Amino acid sequence: MIKQSFKALGTKINLTIFDDVSDYILVETRRLVTNYENRLTVNRDHSEVVSINQNAGIRPVKVLMDTFFLIQQAVQASQLGLGFNVAIGPLVKLWQIGFEGAHKPEKKAIEAVITQINPENIILNKAQCSVFLTKKGMALDLGGIAKGYIADCIKTIWLKNHIKSGIIDLGGNILLVGQHLSDNQAWRIGIQNPSDLRHKVVGYIRTSACAIGTSGIYERRLIVGNRTYHHMFDSQTGFPIENSLASVTIVSKLSIDGEIWSTIAFYQGLEAGKRLVESLPNIEAIFITKQNEVVLTSGLIQRFDSVR
Repeated sequence: MIKQSFKALGTKINLTIFDDVSDYILVETRRLVTNYENRLTVNRDHSEVVSINQNAGIRPVKVLMDTFFLIQQAVQASQLGLGFNVAIGPLVKLWQIGFEGAHKPEKKAIEAVITQINPENIILNKAQCSVFLTKKGMALDLGGIAKGYIADCIKTIWLKNHIKSGIIDLGGNILLVGQHLSDNQAWRIGIQNPSDLRHKVVGYIRTSACAIGTSGIYERRLIVGNRTYHHMFDSQTGFPIENSLASVTIVSKLSIDGEIWSTIAFYQGLEAGKRLVESLPNIEAIFITKQNEVVLTSGLIQRFDSVR
């Protein structure tokens, strides 16, 4: 077994390979993560996404093919109008929740920013591999999808190198590779209790190789007076989403799907979110409410073991 941990993508990366292989595969994996971070970040002076944002309302920006593919996936999900929005960058920057300078903005500032976060104002040119934000002040933020995409890319590399068993953990976004080494070859993954300390779980799911991704309100918060604001925003109001949920965990084949649908299911709320996930092929969900109630979609009922 070989393991590696490092900080990247604004989080802690944990990579584990259970096969007896050379360390070079982890070197290549880290190089891949660094490459994508350099191109997709919005927290540095230069990147492909920063260039797109700096040229909003001015001109289209050509990007590398895989960057274009990721942005295309994000825009398509955003234009469904279900709660995922890659154009939310100006709103994230305005509130700064989770970063230095976090504050509750004035109502007028929020109203002004809402006019800049419409994903319909993103023009993609596949032939030119270009992205154009048509209005000044617009900004992409791939934070809600990039880790899932990168995890899927890592898995592709591992499978090409004949890795038979491993765990890709990008800040709690888990992607399982191959079979567990136990006798029954099934993985057992804990689901975080959103109202407790990290690594305290509400239960475990038993599963074959899959992606497990969570959206929740417990990681980044802003407290103003007696009110707590989290970092998951409603594009319609400009404020954090308000419903009964504390977290949504999606179990899917691809990690990028887990990122998209955990955000959408959280936005939709418990009842509508559960109905929506039940209608999707090969995707299941674990909803946890602020009252710590656990609600499962039908495909997980026989595969979830509660710790209570």
